Amino acid sequence: MEYQMNFLPYASGRYPLAARHGMCNSTSALASEAGLEMLRRGGNAVDAAIATAATLTVVEPTSNGIGSDAFAIVWMNNHLYGLNGSGRAPKNISIDKVLKNNAENGHMPSVGWTPVMVSGAPKTWAALSARFGRLPLTEVLKPAVEYARNGYPVPPVVAENWKRSVLRFEKALPKHPELQEWFRTFAPDGKAPEAGELVTLPNHADTLEKIAATGADAFYRGELAERIVADSKAAGGYMSREDYEDYDVEWVEPLRLNYRGYEVCEIPPNGQGIVALMALNILKEFEFPEKESVETYHRQFEAMKLAFADGLRYITDPACMEVTAAGLLDPDDGKMRARLIGTEARMPEAGIPPKSGTVYFCTADGEGNMVSMIQSNYMGFGSGIVVKDTGISLQNRGYDFSLDPNAANALMPGKRSYHTIIPGFLMKDGKAVGPFGVMGGYMQPQGHVQVVMNLVDFHLNPQQALDAPRWQWTGGMKFLLEDQFSAQIARQLQAKGHDAELTLQYGQFGRGQIIQRLDNGVLIGGTEKRADSNIACW
Repeated sequence: MEYQMNFLPYASGRYPLAARHGMCNSTSALASEAGLEMLRRGGNAVDAAIATAATLTVVEPTSNGIGSDAFAIVWMNNHLYGLNGSGRAPKNISIDKVLKNNAENGHMPSVGWTPVMVSGAPKTWAALSARFGRLPLTEVLKPAVEYARNGYPVPPVVAENWKRSVLRFEKALPKHPELQEWFRTFAPDGKAPEAGELVTLPNHADTLEKIAATGADAFYRGELAERIVADSKAAGGYMSREDYEDYDVEWVEPLRLNYRGYEVCEIPPNGQGIVALMALNILKEFEFPEKESVETYHRQFEAMKLAFADGLRYITDPACMEVTAAGLLDPDDGKMRARLIGTEARMPEAGIPPKSGTVYFCTADGEGNMVSMIQSNYMGFGSGIVVKDTGISLQNRGYDFSLDPNAANALMPGKRSYHTIIPGFLMKDGKAVGPFGVMGGYMQPQGHVQVVMNLVDFHLNPQQALDAPRWQWTGGMKFLLEDQFSAQIARQLQAKGHDAELTLQYGQFGRGQIIQRLDNGVLIGGTEKRADSNIACW
């Protein structure tokens, strides 16, 4: 892979960083430093990833929490592993119950206990630590505990997102009094903290210590599980002790797609990483001599819509899928879909992607091990549910379930939903190139496609690959373009029938991180200019 280390074609103010002994990239300087601290203590990339993950629940609660789901791709000792830490629907829930008691205009609600599923993040940390970690979990979670108990200053982007969540939950509070604990925990004065203001989360600290001391058993079989279920029952939710006791994460074989000699790796369904692979399976049928051309963007747009049309139709819990992942990635299918791309924009058959909040991060150590990891509460703080006196904010992943019993992603007891969060990984000739990811709901596979093409087709270095102006399909013929996008190309895309619109809302386009390992062992890192991102390295 070629790198342009000294030339920045896109506005950023950041250059890629280089290191030899280790690197941790995340949207928080404190979280990245927590990961690096584990490397300095003799831990490996997995220890660093867990420390980063736990710290992010404290310092960026606007996007994830202890009640999050998580996915990871791990390159360890020259082998690739995948881990699915997504939750399952309560066993007591059903479409009929939700339609009778909780539905909003015939759909799953986004707030309250109904969209809450069993959280996978704590068990993901424990499973990674048990299989690959060198340091005890009590030591790895210590930085997160210290920030929660002693306080941390809120960075600007997190402060802005916190304000949006306060407004969201204020509107929902009259119908959902169970959100009061969220306000007691995260907005005790009735408002979000300002940038630079110190925040402490003492209950959060206590909960992290219990998770660390028990290898997450307290969360699924002990005191914390009891509290979650008790709060759920008190508010008319569907959770039971059996939901938590029976839950486990799943080790999976990552999907791989050959794209111009590189293997692009994603977690298989129920995650939507396969959507990125389906789009690349189409795009590999074309040549892209230059990035900044109307034909490049037109083909990317059309391929993305076609991939989503299939993804939103078929992706769900793999036990319930009508088609196989291999079938969706068949090379002949990619060729057939590529032939559908003409000179004009076409209307796809697909749903409208919603927004969300997620954290993506990646780590690497000096031995060649690397981790691509992502965790999320989904819509910002998620459901708005915080378990009393624990600091556990719970995700609202159940929102994506359909209440149509004939839909692929129809709500069922114990089922995993279509999941938006996806870690990515790049390989070549059987060797690791490195982890990458772009968070942000249904923007994620779109960000993965853009980043992979920036790296492989256009030979940009990791920072350039992240800095390049992004686009996002939001449904129908509608595409949002970042304000740095070429106005001339935007007009040419409109002439082809795309409803393309420049926007100043940078938060629409996701937040990414990349680490690439060169043949000499040097680590090259890029980090997101659209967030409070930081690379910690040595």
